[in-house]
Amino acid sequence: MVYLVVERALAFRVAAVAPESVLKAVQNGQLDQVGPADGESVAGRLVQRWKDGATGDVLKAHARNELVRLQRGLHLIDSVVAAAPLLGLLGTVTGLATLFPEQGLPDSQTLTRGVGLALSTTMMGLCIAIPALVAANWLGRRLEILSSRLDVLVEALEARRR
Repeated sequence: MVYLVVERALAFRVAAVAPESVLKAVQNGQLDQVGPADGESVAGRLVQRWKDGATGDVLKAHARNELVRLQRGLHLIDSVVAAAPLLGLLGTVTGLATLFPEQGLPDSQTLTRGVGLALSTTMMGLCIAIPALVAANWLGRRLEILSSRLDVLVEALEARRR
């Protein structure tokens, strides 16, 4: 999970997705300044597709495709957020199930071990889920910001075509 968060955080850098230089070049009408070096960024690839003749819904489809590519791996983080507390709950139930043997009430050692297992698995599940939730929310917000920047870029390109 840590790898996914770090990898997506690096991928969601503004310089990697929609560099300010590309946005300013489009807004100022200096599209010839957007060159092959800018093709490494999502915005640079969208400008190149626009130069190749993509307009309207086709350009928007390319932008949506780029956003889908950026979302790679986010579903795994969401799965960790959902599954970690459930695994903690499973451990809690397992720990409590060991408390009650078939012959009656448990002895104090069994009771202590079962409650300890229940508490520790709940704690581990929450210690995984809470940071994963914070990371997922932060990455989701970053993606919204980048999506907004790409929308502005597409609209600016469309305005140039008119």
